[in-house]
Amino acid sequence: MAVVLVTIHVALTGTRAGGVAGVCVDLILFPLDTIKTRLQSPQGFNKAGGFRGIYAGVPSAAIGSFPNAAAFFITYEYVKWFLHTDSSSYLMPVKHMLAASAGEVGIQGLYRGYKSTVLREIPFSLVQFPLWESLKALWSWRQDHVVDSWQSAVCGAFAGGFAAAVTTPLDVAKTRIMLAKAGSSPASGNVLSALHGVWRTRGLSGLFAGVFPRMAAISLGGFIFLGAYDQTRSFLLELGRESP
Repeated sequence: MAVVLVTIHVALTGTRAGGVAGVCVDLILFPLDTIKTRLQSPQGFNKAGGFRGIYAGVPSAAIGSFPNAAAFFITYEYVKWFLHTDSSSYLMPVKHMLAASAGEVGIQGLYRGYKSTVLREIPFSLVQFPLWESLKALWSWRQDHVVDSWQSAVCGAFAGGFAAAVTTPLDVAKTRIMLAKAGSSPASGNVLSALHGVWRTRGLSGLFAGVFPRMAAISLGGFIFLGAYDQTRSFLLELGRESP
């Protein structure tokens, strides 16, 4: 019974911490994501809006990010607990991959391009979260104690930036599909056809359009998101221990 109660407490803590982290990162990074999306538009950056209205939609994005981030982390933490393995096991990265993938499936039907978004986010999380966890474990081992929240944030920045770079083509495809469904660009079909179309018309540079703003935004986002998550989670767990 005690184990069940502890598990529920940790899950609820992860939910609240994830929600807070999601709101923080969206409030700060929404404009960079808007710029990146416009860089990937087949219309070109200026015709897609340039720097105009890059803060439009920030409040609704922040409101929507709380339940999304909360749902991700309650799933991520639960699956990690359910697939518990020894910390020295070579299966640890696999556990983190499965937990991150489960978290990314989320709630369907919230926005256009759901399938293409999941196809982009699952590979991203397959890279980011095992790398984040591995960097934290390595840093903890080197200093002989668990990483602080700012160290977790640094690990999140490195993991996020690397994952962002290698999954940029999938992000380009997702952007094309969402723009096509919104009626602002020609139909792109599925992810593979969208990738093929970009390769045919713009080559390798087209597949990696917006890679540097994406890396910058997600590195900073990883720093804020995962650092805020760890800080809030640690605070709430400490608060729970002090409560009678």
